[in-house]
Amino acid sequence: MRVDQLVYARWIVPVEPANEVLDNHAIAISEGKIVDLIPAADAERKFTAAETRHLVSHALLPGFINAHTHATMTLFRGLANDLHLMDWLNHYIWPAENRWVDTEFVEDGTRHAIAEMLRNGTTCFNDMYFFPGHTAEIAVACGI
Repeated sequence: MRVDQLVYARWIVPVEPANEVLDNHAIAISEGKIVDLIPAADAERKFTAAETRHLVSHALLPGFINAHTHATMTLFRGLANDLHLMDWLNHYIWPAENRWVDTEFVEDGTRHAIAEMLRNGTTCFNDMYFFPGHTAEIAVACGI
């Protein structure tokens, strides 16, 4: 069977069944979807692939989900760190938001946050910040 990609890995950690680590397996991908998760020796017999990757010392895991983000706030990173929460919010964050946050700021901050998330294995996020429609549009455009 022809697939777009075969990815061999030393370990694959699936979501289900729980607490299972597959040793020397491969993932077959066709049209952007996983079509099989199979022992490496069987994959070589069952599939031919346009692209093959051998990750001999890697573990493949599902993408991470960030269930609580304020993605745009990456642009405020480092602003008055190490303060008590209400002092930080009242005297630094809320005034900065009043001065800087608009749709363009949210779009820029969201793009930056998405780049960081994708680079670090996060494939889905739930954002709670201003202009959620703009955040959603950018997320779709970035493929997260």
